[in-house]
Amino acid sequence: MVKRYALSWSGGKDCMMVLHTLKKQQVDIACLITTVPIETGRTFGHDEKTELIEAQSKMLGLPVHFIRCRYDHYTEDFIHDLNTLKEFFQLDGIAYGDIYTDAHFEWGENTAASAGLSALFPLRAEPEQAFRMLEEFLDTQYKAVIIRTRKGVISQEFLGRTLDASFAADIAQTDCCPMGENGEFHTFVYDGPLFQNPIPIRIGDIVESDLSCRLELFI
Repeated sequence: MVKRYALSWSGGKDCMMVLHTLKKQQVDIACLITTVPIETGRTFGHDEKTELIEAQSKMLGLPVHFIRCRYDHYTEDFIHDLNTLKEFFQLDGIAYGDIYTDAHFEWGENTAASAGLSALFPLRAEPEQAFRMLEEFLDTQYKAVIIRTRKGVISQEFLGRTLDASFAADIAQTDCCPMGENGEFHTFVYDGPLFQNPIPIRIGDIVESDLSCRLELFI
């Protein structure tokens, strides 16, 4: 019997790689899950507008559920909605795009277990495998643009760059994880094999905060 999974979805390369991998394995992905703090109205992971995630949902042909969470009750709100989704979609588990951060694995496993679900981490690997994973992402031919950089860790000049061979060469010359697992950079995927059509994104202004620089996208 084929098991059904929800997929934790930020809109970036890691969750896209999970979807691509599980589709190849003929795993049934029932829905995408994106957290949106009520304090901001934008995505928790990348601080993006929800309409960008909705555009991905449409082009991928998968429903998306936004968890309207609160910063001070984030985990509780996540579990609450996960229980609802479990019943609605008849879920067996939830898949995450984490690679090698133990705290992320622990949170994902505990959260899934609280809703009576299994946790799946298809990208789980050792830190030294990160560059190979970036190369594997490039080989899939998905198109991703860098939308956020962490101040003091990676240059703002990476904003707006597409993940390609040139990016791989440049990121290898830094101290950053090539996959940005430590939050060095974040991406938005707008085209690729599973997309019905490309998302016609437009580049906007750069918005700075104390910790990061974010590139505004429009569709």
